[in-house]
Amino acid sequence: MRYLKRVAEPTVRAAAKSFPVVVVTGPRRSGKTWLLRHLFPAASYHLFEDPDVIARFRQDPQGFLDGVRKPAILDEIQNTPEVFNYVRSRVDREPRRTGQWFLTGSQESGLMRNVTESMAGRAAVLQLLPLSAWESGRVTLLRGGYPEVVARPAAARLWFSSYLQTYLERDVRAVSTVQDLALFRRFLALVASRHGQILNKTDLAAPLGMSVPGIGKWLDILEATAQILLVPPYFENLGKRLIKSPKLYIADAGLACHLLGLESEAELARSPFLGALFEGFIASEIVKAQVNAGGRRELYYFRDQQGLEVDFVVPGRNASVTLVEAKASRTITPDMAGPMRRLTAAWAKRPDKRGGIRCVLVHRPARAGTRSKAVAPGVSALSWQEFVAEGV
Repeated sequence: MRYLKRVAEPTVRAAAKSFPVVVVTGPRRSGKTWLLRHLFPAASYHLFEDPDVIARFRQDPQGFLDGVRKPAILDEIQNTPEVFNYVRSRVDREPRRTGQWFLTGSQESGLMRNVTESMAGRAAVLQLLPLSAWESGRVTLLRGGYPEVVARPAAARLWFSSYLQTYLERDVRAVSTVQDLALFRRFLALVASRHGQILNKTDLAAPLGMSVPGIGKWLDILEATAQILLVPPYFENLGKRLIKSPKLYIADAGLACHLLGLESEAELARSPFLGALFEGFIASEIVKAQVNAGGRRELYYFRDQQGLEVDFVVPGRNASVTLVEAKASRTITPDMAGPMRRLTAAWAKRPDKRGGIRCVLVHRPARAGTRSKAVAPGVSALSWQEFVAEGV
């Protein structure tokens, strides 16, 4: 499979010049290993999913690391979290030598806990998500951005089926003592059916016969392995009673379509989930742009109890804000901009208002391919390709 240049490459290179350790997290098969081996071809490589590698390390950790040629890539280290302490001791012997250790893992919360405890000040932590639409024009709403699906879209169904099986057997069991994997698979499908909705744990628990705390733990697993996006509400003093629960999305649009049984563009176009899937696709593209630049994930939605809702609120520099409405329609009308205009008007009345507000209506492009224009005063309409190209 041909390597596709990743937007995160400059960020990873810069981190390697400043820190002894670079930790790259992200979902399984998002391209972490390919990225590091491409950027640092002279680095030795050690896969900590190989039983022989794990056994040799645990039998003699110091001896194993003595035999590792640096710089070194230690891949999927969530399987041996004790490696952090041993790497830390070696880093402390040569604190000024940067770019020596590159660690990857598919379980963000566990890795971050170990980084916080063992690597504070020694490691740069970056996240790599599947390919963005900016990185490849072959990333689509139907197929998503996993590199292997982008490279071989005809095999998408088999790839996603295999991916889920691997995910269930490796990541899920590694994170938690889930006994009933068949029930967890049903849970995944149910989460996909709630894609784009405000999270309601009771609604998820009832069909599965589970407790709300149990659902909460399983959602934590999905979040820890970067399979879902939880978009929190945006709180500002706007004199409104706001909804407080996050919105729930499957992180990759292709995986969401697979879980919903959508295999063709025709099925997607007829699906009642089209609007929610498009919304999630735009959410994912915003987050990818943020993390690829090495920044924080800052994505929110706005909804009050009177029904005013704007899909996304994206904070920017100098206290600026971008409001984004994602519409799967190819036909754009001024009334679609109404929620953003009403929220902008409420914002303007704040006594402490700071920064500017940009309003963008993102939509699927018209077949004719005409460039989008302003749809209402103060609101620009962009096809999703234009939106991705311009950035938030």
